[in-house]
Amino acid sequence: MSSIYLVGMLVLAAIALVLIYFLASFFSLWLQALFSKANVGIFQLLGMRLRKVNPRMIVEARILSVKAGIPVETNLLEAHYLSGGNVLRVVQAVIAANKANITLSFAESAAIDLAGRNVLEAVQMSVNPKVITTPKVSAVALDGIQLQAVTRITVRASIRKLVGGAGEETVIARVGEGIVSSIGSAKTHKEVLENPNMISKKVLASGLDAGTAFEILSIDIADVDVGHNIGAILETDRAEADKKIAQAKAEERRAMAAAAEQEMKAKVVEMQAKVVEAEAQVPLAMAEALRSGHLGVMDYYNLQNIKADTQMRSQISGVSQNNDPERK
Repeated sequence: MSSIYLVGMLVLAAIALVLIYFLASFFSLWLQALFSKANVGIFQLLGMRLRKVNPRMIVEARILSVKAGIPVETNLLEAHYLSGGNVLRVVQAVIAANKANITLSFAESAAIDLAGRNVLEAVQMSVNPKVITTPKVSAVALDGIQLQAVTRITVRASIRKLVGGAGEETVIARVGEGIVSSIGSAKTHKEVLENPNMISKKVLASGLDAGTAFEILSIDIADVDVGHNIGAILETDRAEADKKIAQAKAEERRAMAAAAEQEMKAKVVEMQAKVVEAEAQVPLAMAEALRSGHLGVMDYYNLQNIKADTQMRSQISGVSQNNDPERK
């Protein structure tokens, strides 16, 4: 009986030691919350430890909200912590919004934080607008001259559109598109150089902040530079292409002419062969005429004399042509 009593006393002592350890570890936090009128009980701190919630962060966030006059329930802070949110940043954003007369509840701030946005930075940007400098945007006016423009966009965060709204990249892309459209519609590049505000006015009037997490306050042209003469470059490239096409067509015609020349030479050779063939038939025809009596011997001699006389005349004519210095 005494042994059972002893074991019971040891168990109670162990439990008491554990309670004393936990109470001692949470005593400073409980005391800090008590003097700050944050009303966080010591057993609430013990429950946070059991739920694997950081008690110090919850207590600090609770004290911060109470001192700012916007008390947030401990359960809401714990729920946001367990959801993976940044509790201190959410509370700081609610306080900053309240001081700047911006309506922002803890639930809205927590939703923005869980959506992956920096809600505190968004509130600060609502109070102090941010200036975004775009990279150089190249565009070509109607006269073919390229212009390169750099703009500065003054934006203010829109708290209501932070969840689901597009970011800075979308704003920069839309502004660049508007610059290209504005410069492209100008008759000459001199119009843009003389009045750069025409770009900003046209771009600002296009409602480029629709669907984004920002409100565009102003678009200012920081710099406009003259680039290349794109129209002249295109005309040069077109002329070079036309020249190559003409050269290709001329080469095609030359090849066709050369082929036709070779074809005509082949036809000449063919005709010469036919002439030789026809001349070969003449002696046979004369022999047949002698045999049949249509041609006499004297007639044959006369033909031979005419042939010899023709050959002699041809030779004499050839010699005279070779000796004529004017013909040479």
